[in-house]
Order: sequence, then structure tokens, then C-alpha cells
Amino acid sequence: MKTFERYFVALNKWALVLLLGAMAVIVFANVSLRYLTNFSITWSEEVARYLMIWMTFIGAGLALRTGGHVAVGNFQEMLGTNGQRAVRVLILCLLLAFFSIMIWMGLNYMDRARFQLTPATRVSFSYIYAAMPIGFGLLIVHLLLVARSFVMENRFAEVETDTPSAALAESGDTHIAANRE
Repeated sequence: MKTFERYFVALNKWALVLLLGAMAVIVFANVSLRYLTNFSITWSEEVARYLMIWMTFIGAGLALRTGGHVAVGNFQEMLGTNGQRAVRVLILCLLLAFFSIMIWMGLNYMDRARFQLTPATRVSFSYIYAAMPIGFGLLIVHLLLVARSFVMENRFAEVETDTPSAALAESGDTHIAANRE
């Protein structure tokens, strides 16, 4: 399961990197062309906007797994250990229900908008709106992957870093990691 989770998170991160990179290149090219040649790419704003929408929905799961979304924990902290776990189970069930409803609504919205075309690129809006059910599907997978640690320990997934210093610090060689920085 850990191998699946590691590959799933890595694939999710790379999808975000590619979307952000494409958006940056398109916007940079458009600004450069407008400044240097007084010519603008007609579809750049539209594509950048839709890439931003896709990044938002795809990145929400990564934010969820690290506890990056807004949460209010005052009520939960007033309770005992069993009460806190019960509240976290309720939160987990409510989130799963909400995400499932949003997948259903997103699919419905995709279906209704399938014949509408975007103004500049003439692409079906259903491809743009597909970000919603896909993003909420990813949210469900991320939530299920961190559900046990969230319910039992009120802990989310750790933020992984790919730096050599972080790897050394995890292995216990903190003095070596400190000397390298």
C-alpha cells in the first residue's frame, strides 16, 4: 500500500508541475510577444485560466493530505480522546459524502455543458469541467490514504522533501545534515 501511495502522490505532484509549467510558458510567451512585437496570442488567457482550474482541483488532494485546508479544532480539543476520535470519524464521513456528491454534480455539469465550446480554442466545456469530478475523486483517494492516521492520531501525512539534508536528518545523521547546509 505504501508503494501505491508513494507513486500516487508522485504522479499527482508531477501533474501539478506540468500544468504549472505549461501555464507559466504560455503566459510568459504571451507577455513577451505582446511587449516585443505588439502581437498577442489570442487563446493564451483562456488556456491559462483553464489550466489554473485544473491545478486547483488536482492540487486540493495534496493540500488535504498534509492538513493544508482550513480547520477549526477548538470543539474537538475540548473533548476526551474517544470523543475526539468520534468527531474525526464524523468529519471523515462528512468529507467522503461531500466529495461523492461533488463528483456526481461534476459529472452532471459535464454532461450538460458537453455541447458548449470555449470561445478561443473551441474545445468542449466538458473537458474543462472534468476537473471537478477528477479532482474530487483524487480528494477521496488522498483522504482514504490518510484516514487511519487522521482518525487515530489527528495526524496528516508528512510533507516529503527531496533534499539530501532531509534524507540525512531522517536517517539520524542530523549533525552531518547541519554541516552540509
